[in-house]
Order: sequence, then C-alpha cells, then structure tokens
Amino acid sequence: MALEPRTPPSPSADADPRLTSGAPPLVVSVEGGLLRGDLAAEAALAFLRENPLRIFTLLLWLLRDPATLRRRLAARDGIDAGALPVNDPLVELAEAEHARGREIHLMTEADPGFAAQLAGRFDFVDGVVAGEGGEARARALQKRFPGGFAYAGGRAEDLPVWRAAREVVAVEADGATLRAVETLQRPLSVIPGRPVGLRTIAKAARVHQWAKNALVAVPLVLGGRAFDPHAWATVLIGFLLLGLLASSTYVLNDLWDIDDDRRHWSKKDRAFASGRLSIWAGLTAAPIGILIALVGAALLGGAVLASFLAYLAVTLAYSFRLKRIAVLDVFTLAALFTLRLVIGIALAAVPGSPWLLVFSMFIFSSLSFAKRHTEMVRVALSGAEKASGRGYLAADAPFLIGMGVSTGMSAVLVMVLYLIEEAFRAGFYTTPAALWAFPCVLFLWLGRVWVLSGRDQLNDDPVAFAVRDRPSLALGAVMALAFVAAVLPRSLVFW
Repeated sequence: MALEPRTPPSPSADADPRLTSGAPPLVVSVEGGLLRGDLAAEAALAFLRENPLRIFTLLLWLLRDPATLRRRLAARDGIDAGALPVNDPLVELAEAEHARGREIHLMTEADPGFAAQLAGRFDFVDGVVAGEGGEARARALQKRFPGGFAYAGGRAEDLPVWRAAREVVAVEADGATLRAVETLQRPLSVIPGRPVGLRTIAKAARVHQWAKNALVAVPLVLGGRAFDPHAWATVLIGFLLLGLLASSTYVLNDLWDIDDDRRHWSKKDRAFASGRLSIWAGLTAAPIGILIALVGAALLGGAVLASFLAYLAVTLAYSFRLKRIAVLDVFTLAALFTLRLVIGIALAAVPGSPWLLVFSMFIFSSLSFAKRHTEMVRVALSGAEKASGRGYLAADAPFLIGMGVSTGMSAVLVMVLYLIEEAFRAGFYTTPAALWAFPCVLFLWLGRVWVLSGRDQLNDDPVAFAVRDRPSLALGAVMALAFVAAVLPRSLVFW
C-alpha cells in the first residue's frame, strides 16, 4: 500500500511532504503504529491463558483504574514479538528511509525485554526509546533528539508528540485525529487505514460454519413433523440463536488461539490473528452474543436452554484445553456435532433416536480425523514435527487415516443396521427400500474424503469442503431424492 502524501497548509511551494534522506531521525510508535492491534490486549490474553480465573484480577484492575490496567499489562512479558502482525506499509516506509541513511527508532510503553525482541525483528531499527504516551512522550523525544525528529503514529494521544515533531506520519488515524494533524502545518504523509467490512466480520464470526447448524432440523424431519409450520418456525429461531452462540464461541476460540494461529499456514490470515479486527472488539462482542443466545434459548423452553448450556460448556472446554489432547479432541468435536442434534430434538419436541446419535458420533469422528490428518500432512510438508497448539505429531498421519476410515465405515454399518432393525418397520416411510441409497452414497462420499485427504487435496475443514465440492453436492442430492422417494405416497413415486 503506497503512502498518501498530504500537503500542509502553509509550507513553501517547493516543500516536499514526503520523508527525505538527511531529515531528522524517524521515530516509529510501536503502539498504534508499527503493530496492528493493542499490546495491552495481547498481554491480557497471555495473562488469561496462564490461568483463565485471572479474569477476576483483570476486572479488579479495571475497576480500580483503567490506565493502571493498561500500564500493568504493558509491563508484562509473555508476548511473542516475532509473531505479532505489523503494519506492512509503515515497515516498507521505514526500510526505504533507513536505506537512504536515515536513523529509525522505535518508541514504546512496553517492557524493555519485549521492546528489544521486537527491535531485533527488523534490520532498520537503530534504537529503542521507552516512554508513555501524550505529553510525557513528547518531552522524552525532545530530550533524546534536541535537533528534532519525525514521528509516525496513529492514536489521538499522539497529537502532543506530533506538535513537537518536525515531520508527521499519520498511520491509519481516524478522521478526527487526521484533521487535527493537518492543522499543525507540518510535512505530512498518510498511511490510510483499511476499512473493516462486513465480509471481515462475517469471516471472524465464521458465518459459513452455520451450515453445520442445519443439523437441528434433522430430528424434526425424522421425527415426523416435517409438515408442521409451527415446528419449523421454532427450529428456525433455534438455528439462528445457535448460530449466534457458535459465532461467539468461535471468536473466543480465535482469541484464545491467536498465537498458534499466527504460526499456522492458513489461520494466520484470520481477522484477529492478522490484526484486521481488534482483540478488544472480540472480547466485547463474544460475551454479548452468548448472553443473547442463552436468553433466546430460555424463552424457547428449559430443554432448549439446557442443551444450549451443554453446547457452550463443551465448546469452551474444547477451546481452552481439550483441543490439545490427541484423540479426545476428535471425540469432543463429534460430541459437538451430536449436541446439535440434541438441540434439534429439544426444539422440535420429538423423541430422541439412539440410532441417530450413535451414527452422528461415528460419522463426525471420521470427518474430524480427516481434519486433523490434513493438518498433520501440512505440518510434515512444512518440515515441522509437531502442530502448534495440537496434541499430534506429523508422524501420526497414518494413525489418523486408520482411525478416520474405521470410524467412517462404522457409521456406514450403523446406518445399515438402522435400516434393517428400525426404518423398514417404521410406518413413517412409505417406500423404505429407497433408503438403501443412503449407506451406498455415504460409503462413496467417505471414500472420496479419505482419498483426497491422503493426497493432501482436502480442505482442513471437511464440512466446508463438502459444501463446495461438486461430487459431494451431487451425492447429497441423490440422498435427498432417495429420502423424498421414501416418504412420498406410493402413488406419487415413479420408478
């Protein structure tokens, strides 16, 4: 992204607003400048990851004095400076100016050890200056650079520093801050901000994952209420509330795993890991979303609320701990899919089917093993031995294939037994023979999933893969037609 130069109101006609060689040292603010995101928020997450119960300590600090909270967090270690997202246009500017012979210094409120680690990440840094924001920072820089300095920052509290500076670089500053800077009559360069669009927010909330929540409609259909408008309305409301709950937990999961995601080959581009969305925004939005979802579930009934609470508890346990334990993580993922069916049973007020729940555990265990196998293949290709934040080694790939194929074939077997033992005897199906298409299609689809996984051609989320893969969609259409043929009156079925 190129710099956007702004000509100040009063300099001479031949003044160049761009930064030039031979100019005073350029001081780059770490907070609100070089780094995308908030160091205090990064420190808060690191603080909580050591012990989630420390949330009460943070709340106590916040109630006493928000400024003190920020200082205490900024002074803590535990943040990996090498993984934090940076403002690439500002880095390019600093590299170019350093190549022209200009001194580049970083200024930060952070712990000296962290500041040294961050400075070591870049070849263009000539020194680090410690100092708090506002007037104190301006005085510190005037004392350090009596001959003058240029300053790159982006926060409103940087205005006193810009007043003391000879040149200004406004880094993704908001409109009010930028207008105030333009009145200072300093040579000015602007690094424009990147607007946060709905697409970024939707990706952070993983709205595309709401497709998994369509499982809540399965008990309604299989329970014989497929033609009940009231039941459909209840299930639709539950679907939306579950989507809100799931999105909120996805946000918490991404915040909790932010360090691991930044080292991942694809997850590093997620909204929070890349710095496109602020950590504070996620920490605010997630609890609000969870509260709204639970209140809505309570209005739908006690059974619905209980199933929502179970889903929330298992999800948080998975995010905070269980995902790092091999095999148990896969079992937990399968349980979360099965809980969606349990929620559907509560929403539709139909009897639960043990066949359905057991089948769900096997089929989603297989898909979860496929997800882990794909990740381990990518780990092996990258030359690493272990996946960051997971309980698997690259050498576990053959084990994951074995477990995934066996659980998948177990799902096919459960479906066959269900057809023989229950489906053909149920009065709900008018043409139960059409249901034999189900195990056949399931066998073909699982075979495709595992062939592609072994070839490293599978997306790390098999469910997301299925909704984009044409053969998978075609097989799904065959299953839908078979189900329709099984439930329609015989007089309407043409063979």
